[in-house]
Amino acid sequence: MVSTSKIKSVDFYRKIPRDLTEASLSGAGLSIIAALCMVFLFGMELSNYLTVSTSTSVIVDQSSDGDFLRIEFNISFPALSCEFASVDVSDVLGTNRLNITKTIRKYSIDPDLRPTGTEFHSGPVGKVIKHGDETDEEYSEGSVSLTAQNFDKYSHQHAILVVNFFAPWCYWSTRLKPSWEKAAKIIKERYDPELDGRIVMAKVDCTVEGELCRRHHIQGYPSIRIFRKGSDVRDDHGHHDHESYYGDRDTDSLVTTMETLVAPIPLESQRLALENKSDSTADHIKRPAPRTGGCRIEGFVRVKKVPGNLVISARSGSHSFDPSQMNMSHVISHLSFGRKIAPRVMSDMKRVLPYIGGSHDRLNGRSYISHPSDSNANVTIEHYLQVVKTEVITTRDHKLVEEYEYTAHSSLVQSLYIPVTKFHFELSPMQVLVTENKKSFWHFITNVCAIIGGVFTVAGILDSALHNTMRLMKKIELGKNF
Repeated sequence: MVSTSKIKSVDFYRKIPRDLTEASLSGAGLSIIAALCMVFLFGMELSNYLTVSTSTSVIVDQSSDGDFLRIEFNISFPALSCEFASVDVSDVLGTNRLNITKTIRKYSIDPDLRPTGTEFHSGPVGKVIKHGDETDEEYSEGSVSLTAQNFDKYSHQHAILVVNFFAPWCYWSTRLKPSWEKAAKIIKERYDPELDGRIVMAKVDCTVEGELCRRHHIQGYPSIRIFRKGSDVRDDHGHHDHESYYGDRDTDSLVTTMETLVAPIPLESQRLALENKSDSTADHIKRPAPRTGGCRIEGFVRVKKVPGNLVISARSGSHSFDPSQMNMSHVISHLSFGRKIAPRVMSDMKRVLPYIGGSHDRLNGRSYISHPSDSNANVTIEHYLQVVKTEVITTRDHKLVEEYEYTAHSSLVQSLYIPVTKFHFELSPMQVLVTENKKSFWHFITNVCAIIGGVFTVAGILDSALHNTMRLMKKIELGKNF
């Protein structure tokens, strides 16, 4: 067996008897200072170990060719009716999708941007409306001309009032006019206003009665409205609650629709034709008319990751619009690219990179207001967005988070056509990659040992130098030579 004395011979830390050591005031001071330095440096090293460090690099976008980008938005248009509001998407590869409805919701809003009811349903799209044959045969006018002075009188006198709001310059109004007048004459003969009075077909020239048309939120021509006695005016702020007609516009279709409206109303009582008593076969051609002239559009669209446009405008295949009266002013409540990141995840990302997320919704809360007038009409509002993808990789839970940030530049420009709101987006071919760098625990332990050993050694050198200096000074005072 190896003797104990041989084991003791390899001791690196040989002990000096306490009786042979001498404590000094300077050594005590240096020891206290050394201990404080050790504690301070240990705290700094611990803080550095717990702090998340990241490395940022710029690389080519790693998205695959089939990836789509999601655009989420919530935009309020105080002067664009939900009746004609359309969301369109196009890109440089030839994609052109018009009037997207599947992922879009619309709500009529008042001038203060508050919703006035439930979701507004636009109904089926893409239906070609049938018009009467364009002939040169003469016809007599059978509909009643309404003005601001006699409109309320007719709406309260007859159970059903069907009004054609038109503009003489409008192509579609001109095509409707012969069929409308013929149908009105037939209905007038069948339901004499003096003897029957259940239904009257009328018309309003919006170039003459502009205020009356604005009161009923007419933005496209022709607009056919169905007013029912007793239900056309509500108690809440006088909102008009009526229906819009979107069916065929030939004479036979118009007459058939009028007959359907009159059928539930007994002649002797002339009671109100309730909606739940109407013929279900005509439901697809009659829909509630917008109560206000504004619309809030929210939802999302998917686009290819190439330069493109998101366009919101008034669109219809059977109506005309007066560009000088179109106002595309809007307030952006939310606009972002990519999937919405949960607040908890975003908070965790900010722990990794404090400045991230500052530009993923740059346009939120901004207003873009124009005031159409003779000198400032046909105003299109354009937004130019440059989008950059950022990927964050956290090593603690091996999580990958994608975020899209963008810059925005907006302008109001004059247009020769119907004004629109256009978001032109362009994605950068490069992406930012942020990686969390995990610090090794063994590296932390090594640094702590280096701190303790280094401070102890430096303090020992200083104590030795101070002690020898003091001894030298004492010898000089005693006059000894050395």
